[in-house]
Amino acid sequence: PPFLQVSLVDSINILVIQALSALAAGGAILCSQYLGSSNKKAANESARQVLFVMTVFSVTLSAICLLFRGPLLHAIFGAVETDVMTNSQIYFLFTLLSFPFIGLYDAGASIMRAQNNSREPMIISIISNFLNIGGNAILIFVFGMGVEGAAISTLVSRIFCAVVVIYKLRSEEEPIFIKNYAAIRPDFSLIKKILFIGIPSGIENSMFQFGKLAIQSTVSTLGTVAIAAQAMTNILENLNGVAAIGVGIGLMTVVGQCLGAGRKDEVIYYIKKLSWLAEAAIVISCLTVLALTKPITLLGGMEAESADLCFKMVIFITITKPISWVLSFIPAYGMRAAGDVKFSMITSCCTMWLCRVSLCVYLCRVWGIWPDCSLDRYVCRLDAPRHRIFDTLPRKEMVKPPHYRLNKRLSDAVIMKEFSFLPKFFDLLSGSKQISICFFLLELDI
Repeated sequence: PPFLQVSLVDSINILVIQALSALAAGGAILCSQYLGSSNKKAANESARQVLFVMTVFSVTLSAICLLFRGPLLHAIFGAVETDVMTNSQIYFLFTLLSFPFIGLYDAGASIMRAQNNSREPMIISIISNFLNIGGNAILIFVFGMGVEGAAISTLVSRIFCAVVVIYKLRSEEEPIFIKNYAAIRPDFSLIKKILFIGIPSGIENSMFQFGKLAIQSTVSTLGTVAIAAQAMTNILENLNGVAAIGVGIGLMTVVGQCLGAGRKDEVIYYIKKLSWLAEAAIVISCLTVLALTKPITLLGGMEAESADLCFKMVIFITITKPISWVLSFIPAYGMRAAGDVKFSMITSCCTMWLCRVSLCVYLCRVWGIWPDCSLDRYVCRLDAPRHRIFDTLPRKEMVKPPHYRLNKRLSDAVIMKEFSFLPKFFDLLSGSKQISICFFLLELDI
C-alpha cells in the first residue's frame, strides 16, 4: 500500500529535517545571546550567516541524495517488495528537492523565535498544513496520483513556507531583519560558533533517527504487518511529543537571552519551570494520542493484526514516556543554549547504539519481535539536570556581552506569552508531523 512507501522514505526525510532543525537552532541560540546583550548589529550579522550556512548545507545534502537516491534506498530497505521500492524512489525524488526549502524555513523560523516572534512561524505552519492536506486530497483522490500526489503536495507546501519566511525577515520593524540576500558573504568566525552548537546538536538528534532507520531496516524483514504497525506507532509516538518539544525549543531562546544578559539565576528558574510545563504537555499528549489510536487505525483502514500491535505499543509508550522523557530531553535544550552540546551528544549516541539498536536487532533476529521505539531513549541523560544544569552552567562558548544588565526582566507573563508550546506545536507540524495526515489520506486510498 502507499502508506508503506511513504513511511519508509519519511524515515530518511525526518532524519534530514532533524539535522537541519538542529543546525538552525545553533544560529538561533547565537542570535538570542546577542539580543540578550543588546548587540543588534552582531545579531543581524549572525542571522545572515545562519541563512548562508543553511542554504549551502541543505543544497549540498539535496544534491548528494539526488545522486545516490537508488543505492541509498536499496541499502536501507533492500528487503522490501519491488513495487514498494519503485514508488519509494518516486516519493523520495520529490521530497529531496524540498530539502533546501526546509533549510531556509528552519533558518528563518529560528531567527524569528530568537527575537520572541513565534506567532508568525505558527501562522505560516498552519497555512502550510492546510495546503498540504488540501493538495493531498486533490492530487490523490481527484487526480489519482497516489504517492506522486503526496510528494508534490509536500514539496509545494515547503516551498510556500520558505518563501513567506524569507519575505517576513525583510521587515525593518523587527530587531533582526535581512535584505539583499545576494550580498551575504561567509564570516567564518561566526560560522564556527554556529557549527559549534549546531553540529553536535544535529548529531544528537540524528542519532535517534539513525536508530529508527536501523530498526526499520530490521523490521522490514518481518513482513508488511510488522512494517505497518511499527510505522504507525512511530507516527503516533512522534505526535505525542510535539508539544513538549515545542517547550524545549522555546526554552533555548529564553536561556540564550538570559545568558546573553548574564542572568544565570533566571536560567535555572526557567529550566525548572518549563520542565514542569513540558511534563504536563507530555501527560496530556500521551493520553490524547492513546484515546485516538483505535479510531485512527480504523480510519486508516489498517489490518486488524497491525492495528492491534500498534495499540499495544502505544499503551507501553503512554506508560513509560511521562516517567522520564522530560528529564532526558528538556534540560538538554538549556544545555545547548548555554554552549554545552558535547555531553548530551555523547550520552545520546551511546544509549542509541548500546541500547536501542543492539536490543532491537537481538529481539528481531533471535526472538522475532521488535521494541516499540521507546526502550532506549529514556535511559539517557537522567543525570543531566543535576550534574550539568543546576550545579554548573558552562560559559566558555557563550557570547560575551558588553554589560550584564537586562533591559527588561523576563517575567512569567513574558515567558507564557512568547514561548508557550502552542505556536511550536503548529510550527513543528509543518515539517515532519504533517506527514501523519498525509499517511492517513494515503491509507484511505487502499
